[in-house]
Parts: sequence; C-alpha cells; structure tokens
Amino acid sequence: MDIEEQAEELAADLGVDKTAVERDLENLVSYSVPMDEALRSLRRKYGEESGNGGPQAVDIADITTDASSVTVTGVVLTAGRRRIRYQGEDHEILEGEIADPSGRISYTAWEDIDVEPGDVVRLGNVSVREWADRPELNIGEQTSLEHVEETVDIDAAVGGDSDLAALEPGDRGRNVEVQILDVEERTIDGRDGETEILSGVLGDPTARLPFTDWDPHGTVTEGAALGLANVYVREFRGVPSVNITEFTEVTELAESVTASEPQRMPIVDAVERGGAYDLELNGNIIEIRDGSGLIERCPECGRVVQKGQCRTHGEVEGEDDLRVKAILDDGTGTVTAVLDADMTEAIYGGGVEAAKEAARDAMDQAVVAEAIAESLVGHEYRVRGHLSVDDFGANLEATDFERVETDPQTAAEGLLEGIGS
Repeated sequence: MDIEEQAEELAADLGVDKTAVERDLENLVSYSVPMDEALRSLRRKYGEESGNGGPQAVDIADITTDASSVTVTGVVLTAGRRRIRYQGEDHEILEGEIADPSGRISYTAWEDIDVEPGDVVRLGNVSVREWADRPELNIGEQTSLEHVEETVDIDAAVGGDSDLAALEPGDRGRNVEVQILDVEERTIDGRDGETEILSGVLGDPTARLPFTDWDPHGTVTEGAALGLANVYVREFRGVPSVNITEFTEVTELAESVTASEPQRMPIVDAVERGGAYDLELNGNIIEIRDGSGLIERCPECGRVVQKGQCRTHGEVEGEDDLRVKAILDDGTGTVTAVLDADMTEAIYGGGVEAAKEAARDAMDQAVVAEAIAESLVGHEYRVRGHLSVDDFGANLEATDFERVETDPQTAAEGLLEGIGS
C-alpha cells in the first residue's frame, strides 16, 4: 500500500482525521523512518497503544534501536548547525548530543528548535533511528519540546569544547583551537557540480588531524592559529576528520597553538587502536608484497589495474606508475607501509620510464620489484604516515621514509621498553 492508503486505514482504525494522519506519516517517512515504525509511532501519538497517551519516559542508557519513539529529559551538551541534502532537497539541521545521569545520545532536529548547550529539556514523542550502528534521537514535527526547571546531574562536559585527541567520528557541534599546518585548494565534483574546497592538516598539543573546509574561509591559511566553533567529525581512513562548514565560526587567535609531534608507539599498539593520523613507526622491512614495483592504474579512479581490469570501471587502458608495499616489523607486530611513486623512484634509482625499460629488457615486469626488494629487505626504517586498519590488514600510507642505523643492543632495549610500557 502507498502512504495515502496506509494513512486511510490507520485513520479508520483510530477514528481520527485522515488528513492529519497522512501529513504525519509523510513527514516520518521523509526522514527515513521505516513504514512499520512510523505506523507504530502514530498509533501511540493518537492514543491507541499507550494508556497515558504518549511514549514512555526512559533513561538514555536504556534507549535501543528497537524503540520507535520515547520521552527523554536531559541536558543539551552541544548544538551544531549544518546543511545537508536529503532526497534531493537541502535541509538545515540542528544536531548534537543530550545527556542524563545514565548516559548520552546524539540527536538530529529537522525543525528549527530553540536549544542551547546547558539547557534542560524534555523531548516528548521523539522518534529513534539507527545511525552509525547506534540509536539516535530524531526530532521532527511530531516531537514536543519543553524547557524544564530541573537539576540534572550528568557526567559529561557541556558546550562542545574539545582537544583534537578527544574527537570521535560522529561528534557534532564541537569547538577546537588549532594551528593550520598544511592547506591546499581543491576542486571536487560536488552535488552542484564543481566545488571549491580547502583541505589539509591541523594540530593542537594533543594530536594532528585532517580537515576539510566545505565553505572556504579566508582565514584558513597555513600557519594560522584559529578557533573553530561548531565543527563536525567524520571518519577518514580510520581516523577522525574535522569538517568546517558555512555555520562554523572561525576566529583568529592572539597566540599560536603548539602542534603535537607525530605519535610514536609499537606497531601492536598502533594496530590495536584501529588507526592513527601522523604516526611514526620504526621497524625492519622483512618482505615486499605483491603489487609492488611497476604497476598500472585506472585513468578514471587511480585504482590499481589487474590484467587490464579496474574493479570500478571494468576494462581500461592503465597508466604506468610505481609503488612499494613493504611489510614493516618491529617485533611486536607488522604493518604494510605503502610508498608512493616519488619515494619508490628514490629507492629504485629511476622513474617509470627506467622501470619500463628494465622490464622490457628482462621481458619480466617483476624485475623492478625484485630490485626494490634487494635494496630494502633486511634494513631498519623510520616510517611516518597515516595508519588505517580494516578487515584486510593494517596499512601505513607513508609520508616520510628514512633508513636508520641503530646499534643492535640499543634497538633491543628500546623494543623491550616499548613492550613493557
């Protein structure tokens, strides 16, 4: 049945006006609420399922994705704004977190609501949806909002101020003070065609993270010390990425912000963390993996081409490139260090043309990887880069690659110290 038929049947069951039910049903469905869940929510709204005429009040810790709608009382922790496109239309949403003594939960408000961090509010008949495998409050037309004069004791900071190290994917309405370490202008294929953005790296005393400025601000320049109020956080290659929007308040700070040095730790600790940005690892190259040396990439997406086939674009005429995938081992674990064309060229002692000539002379493309392996395997290296961990393993996208000469006894003592810590 379509929405009109569902609304007509529900209105008949409940003995209420069909027009109001259809309007509410269309609203819920437009916000991606599943039809069954939307119907249950409206039955509660119009009094069929609940003896008190509304959803049961619950503690935040007890909210699950199985709940269709609830009543919650808590303290607004953050309140950020941004613009999104949903089902082909632009929406300005308010989003953040709310907490009570039992825990905290994120929310998205599709209607403009009057809340500020620190407000104590009661949200009635607020629907629950699943977002990033967690429950989230979905505030729409059917939700009632009441500011209440209550004291709610919470174990959470109000206002959104945060260090970079404390940021997590999914955070909204956060405020940070940072130094812009690197920035570049980029043109991307956005939802409205070609779009100019800024991207780069920012840092504070606790961490360095990537960022994107979707509405380029003139003050976001290399070396600038900035306060960024109302940013949201996404995941980028396994680490948090700071996102600046048109609603972000960007202010120049009177004093510079000291950026942390690259993180240094044993490989086992880095892998267990699930990813890290701007990480430095030391270890021995024990093997060169397949897919190293002279390779071909898809001219459309840059993926490595296997036997003339791109996983995304099918049969293509690949473009020649150089790459190294080296297994780095420090005695606690291993990662695959991925070196780009420039680093590979420096190791190999020649560029793509030299590698192609060597492959033609030997009638075997593998000679390039073999020459690289002979140069690298068995030696210790310091590798700086960005670590991502997924079901296929741990990969360190190298930004710096340097051979080190270490006394064996000193290396052993350092390894034991790392394991002990």
